[in-house]
Amino acid sequence: MTYAGFWQRLGAYCLDFLILLPLMAIAYIGDSWSRFFQIYWFLPGLVLGVWYDVYLVARYGGTPGKLVLDMRIAMVDGSPVTPKAAFLRYLVLFVLIQLSAIALIIGTLKMTDQEWLSLEYMARTTRLVEAAPSWYQGLTLLINVWIWSEFVTLLFNKKRRAIHDFIAGTVVLKGRRPNPLYMDSSRQ
Repeated sequence: MTYAGFWQRLGAYCLDFLILLPLMAIAYIGDSWSRFFQIYWFLPGLVLGVWYDVYLVARYGGTPGKLVLDMRIAMVDGSPVTPKAAFLRYLVLFVLIQLSAIALIIGTLKMTDQEWLSLEYMARTTRLVEAAPSWYQGLTLLINVWIWSEFVTLLFNKKRRAIHDFIAGTVVLKGRRPNPLYMDSSRQ
């Protein structure tokens, strides 16, 4: 097995970011139209995150960024990633993101429509963070620590596993192979 390296995985992370950029633009525009957009976006955002980081990983062996850069997520023995492992890989970040979204929704509800619409994006963001619960600041720090520790962990082990790989029992390998767990029987 040939393990994907740090730079290749970082490239996939950046590519996934670019792929999701249009959705971030929708969120930006939606926020400017209504202070309730974050409430409306909560469930679709949750479903999209699970689809992108769990379903696509379980079904195809990786996110689009990994697949484009010729990588696949596998179990440590090289077998295809299981749905449970795909879920476990994403679990910590999923919980942190949902808690962050809830904190910002709480902050949004503390503002009036007039206040929301009168502020430019950066001023609105600053006010939103001020209106969020006090634990939001600690949560933001925790998210940053989680993301950076993932990359640091990649640098210091031979198989280039991130913390979420250790949690799920997975590795990221160079090269793609279809996941037989989900192959259509007519294609076999």
